[in-house]
Amino acid sequence: MIRKPSAPDFGAEGTPVRAQVYLARAGVASRRASEQLIAAGRVSVNGRIIAALGEKVAVGDQVCLDGVPLKLETRFRYLALHKPPEYLCSSADPQGRPLALELLPKDIPERLYSVGRLDYRSSGLILYTNDGSFAAAVGHPSGKIIKEYVVETSAPLPREALESFARGIVIDGIAYKAREVEALGKRAARITLIEGKNREIRRVLSYFHLHPTRLCRTEIGPVSLAGLGPGESRSLTAREIERLRNTRTGEAEKAEKVTLRKKQGRD
Repeated sequence: MIRKPSAPDFGAEGTPVRAQVYLARAGVASRRASEQLIAAGRVSVNGRIIAALGEKVAVGDQVCLDGVPLKLETRFRYLALHKPPEYLCSSADPQGRPLALELLPKDIPERLYSVGRLDYRSSGLILYTNDGSFAAAVGHPSGKIIKEYVVETSAPLPREALESFARGIVIDGIAYKAREVEALGKRAARITLIEGKNREIRRVLSYFHLHPTRLCRTEIGPVSLAGLGPGESRSLTAREIERLRNTRTGEAEKAEKVTLRKKQGRD
C-alpha cells in the first residue's frame, strides 16, 4: 500500500520538529535508529554537525546524513518480505554479505528500512517502510504486538525447556518469557513472543544446549508469511496497517486466534 502523509511536514503552523522526527519522516530510519545516527555525529543541520537529541529542524533548514541532503517523503510505503536465511537486515555490510533490502522490488523510489530485525541465520517475515511513526509504533515493545515463530532443532526438544520458556526463565540476569509455546513434534515448536528481546529464542535454546536448524518468523500481529516464498515481498493491506497501528485491536485479534487454536487442539 502507498499512502500520503496525513500529518503536516512540521508541527502546527510550521513549528520546528526534533531532528530525529525529521529523519524518520525523511525515510532514513525509525525514530529510535535516527537517534543513534545523531549520537554518532552523522547528521548535520545547515552545515553544523548535531549531537543532541533535543535539537530542532525548522522549515527551510538543510538536513544531511553523511553529507547527503535529505528531503521529506511525500509517499509512505509498507511492505512484508520473506527473508531467507543468511541475509542481513541492514542498509550496508562491510563484509559484503547479501542484504534483505536488496530483495525488495527495484522500482521503488523511496528509501525503505526494516521495522525491527531478524538475525542473519533466521528467516521469515520482516516489515519494511519509510514511515517513521509507523515503524516506531510497530517496533517498540510497548506496542505489545505479537510475533510468532517456528523453530526446529538438531536434537529433541525436552519438555523442561518448553515449559521453562513458557513460565519465564532468567539467563545471565535477563528474563525471557514466551507468551505461548506449543510443541509441533519431537524437534519442532511454535513460539509466540510479545517483547522479543535480541536473539531471545536462540539464547533460551542455547541455555538447554540446543541448536536451531531452522528459525522462522511466521507472523507479526495480523500479517502472515502465508503465500510469500523466500525472497518474495508484498504490500501490506490497509486493514493490516490499521491493525498494526492500533495495537490493542491487533493483540485482541491474535489472542482470539491463539484461543481458537488451543480449542481445536482439544477437540
